[in-house]
Amino acid sequence: MLSTTFNYYTCFGFSGSRKWGQSPAPLSSAAAAVPPGSRVLVGCAAGVDAFFRLAFPTAEVFSVASGQWGRGRGAFAARSVACVRAVVNGGGLWVSFPSSPCPVGLVPAVSQSRCFSGSGSGSWASLAFALGCSLPCVVFLGSLPVPVAWGLSPVPGLPGWFGCPQVLAPSQSPVQLPLF
Repeated sequence: MLSTTFNYYTCFGFSGSRKWGQSPAPLSSAAAAVPPGSRVLVGCAAGVDAFFRLAFPTAEVFSVASGQWGRGRGAFAARSVACVRAVVNGGGLWVSFPSSPCPVGLVPAVSQSRCFSGSGSGSWASLAFALGCSLPCVVFLGSLPVPVAWGLSPVPGLPGWFGCPQVLAPSQSPVQLPLF
């Protein structure tokens, strides 16, 4: 269940395709797994963003229309970078729902200073940037191919879901054992 993974976090960033043509079940499952009172961050696009804005009316919306990230196509990239960084700063989990295969040649950034580029796919660009920032991530791929060299592995018991190593084996706080 997603809730087992999601319970480690209180901050969530959601992103995905503007045209989600698959069943809404994975989106609904993710929304239901978010612990009450959690901070939710999402973009301003149609599709997946709109689903999570409706699911979480108090979500922090990163809107290009605000003008905060400039104008034109670059504003969408700047908005996405700001959203990912806010989730990083919140110690959160990035949850992604791409609807097409990863663009050929796109790999996660190795540092936060690397250029944000998704070769035409903002969903994959955001996920690559999040992984490059060492942000814990899960992604619903359904039947899409898993990109090579991304470090994503199947989430046990959840067909179509993949996660990065820190999600699949989260570190736990040490427990002090009694001396007597």
